[in-house]
Amino acid sequence: MKKVFIFVFIAIIFSIFVFAETKKIASNQEAIVPYRLFKTTNMWNFIQLETATGRMWQIQYDIKGDSRGSVVINDKNLAENKKSIVGRFTLHSTDNMWTFILLDQIDGDTWQVQWSFEESERFIIPINSFGY
Repeated sequence: MKKVFIFVFIAIIFSIFVFAETKKIASNQEAIVPYRLFKTTNMWNFIQLETATGRMWQIQYDIKGDSRGSVVINDKNLAENKKSIVGRFTLHSTDNMWTFILLDQIDGDTWQVQWSFEESERFIIPINSFGY
């Protein structure tokens, strides 16, 4: 009987560890902050977003220190003719590692955002309505 009890106890403990999940810290898109960092699938690069204007920079870090820095993805104020509100813009990743969707959370406007190591391949373009 004692062996059965020990076996059941070990089985319960084992199942707790097997089904335990590692908590991921999720980006809270409702946070009202002037700047946010968004992870890319490249371990060395992030996108920094100014949430009131839609301005973006590609941020690169490096362990050895030779490749740290930032480059502009978008320097245009996308809220120029609108009310500039902290938290207005947010980014959503896509299945394409180079592409994000920028969302104006107030008006619903969207842009395709492309980050890249090559300047000529970094851009932002509006996603227009199909007019349905």
